[in-house]
Amino acid sequence: MTHRPTTLERAYELAQEGRCRTVSDIKQALSSEGFDRIQDSLYGPTLSAALRKLCQAHYVPPAEQAAGQPSEDAAG
Repeated sequence: MTHRPTTLERAYELAQEGRCRTVSDIKQALSSEGFDRIQDSLYGPTLSAALRKLCQAHYVPPAEQAAGQPSEDAAG
């Protein structure tokens, strides 16, 4: 049987992976992964602040944003 993390556990994983820049990004990612009751699970200023802090510490912008240039596909 495969273990599926809780919504809160997955939110922390997403914050630390470096793809999510904001708590809203986390919520969108959770929704696209099929999690439900996201608002209920990620409610409260302390939790939001903790997730926001992790996002700021770990966020890595995509290569095209970091360089400030269009992606190779657009330059094609």
